[in-house]
Amino acid sequence: MTQHAPTYPIGTPGQPWGQPEIAAWRAGIVRQRRYEDLLAAIRPLGADFDLIEYGALDYEDQHFPLLALHSRGWRDELPVLVVTGGVHGYETSGVLGALQFLREHGLETAGRANLLVAPCVSPWAYERIQRWNHDALDPNRNFRPGSPVGESAALFALLAPLRGRVLMHIDLHETTDSDEAEFRPALAARDGEAFEPDTVPDGFYLVDDAERPQPAFQRAVIEAVAAVTHIAPADAKGLIIGSPLQSPGVISFAVATKGLCAAITAARFSTTTEVYPDSPRTTPQQCVDAQVTAVRAAIAYALAHQN
Repeated sequence: MTQHAPTYPIGTPGQPWGQPEIAAWRAGIVRQRRYEDLLAAIRPLGADFDLIEYGALDYEDQHFPLLALHSRGWRDELPVLVVTGGVHGYETSGVLGALQFLREHGLETAGRANLLVAPCVSPWAYERIQRWNHDALDPNRNFRPGSPVGESAALFALLAPLRGRVLMHIDLHETTDSDEAEFRPALAARDGEAFEPDTVPDGFYLVDDAERPQPAFQRAVIEAVAAVTHIAPADAKGLIIGSPLQSPGVISFAVATKGLCAAITAARFSTTTEVYPDSPRTTPQQCVDAQVTAVRAAIAYALAHQN
């Protein structure tokens, strides 16, 4: 069961953080893995895809190149498919799922569609298994022009020229016990608000765009993933993370209004995945496989319904 933090250990309850509190938060974060190791897995994919550096981040003494891969022989007349992962650095299966999809299935749509994959949007947070970036800002609330978040601004600039031309965009995420134990309490403390505990959904679910819904598309993805891992049920109130179900395993947000990644491209078919890696009913590899299955099902549906 998730342990809720009644009072976050940084800051004064009811008062938003300033720079001293952000510095104290950052000082308590430990680097737990190396982005260089991830780059070593990304770069060999350049044998089959064009590898592009779409930006870079410099935090203190660290330099992070931001890498994406896209189809070799890009053809403007073909539909565009976008996969993003690692918007939140702690959501490991999104990063690994994007890379496994490229290795095992990335060439399946060659000649039928243009593919663009950004596997790790937030490398500083990836190394530290964190939700926020170096400045205690959430990239997935800041995908907009003039974003103050470097990770978000760089990806927004990469994808902005494709806006309105993208057929499908899937953004790969996780919901973990640390959401309730750490990240939501930290958010409340940072913003000077009271923390209101919620439950963590046990299973896989999707987030549709409430302003541009595609319920049949979402159902097709859920049906495919159900063969790999379990789908999250609603809680006792009939909700998932406070939102009513559009259909089993599917909720919806106004993703553009919230500045979420899945809204950047204005894709006809878009969704955000959420995997629960802390469930006793699944394994880390099943979570990665669920992400890959979701990507493939999303692509298959979009291509079959593009006209």
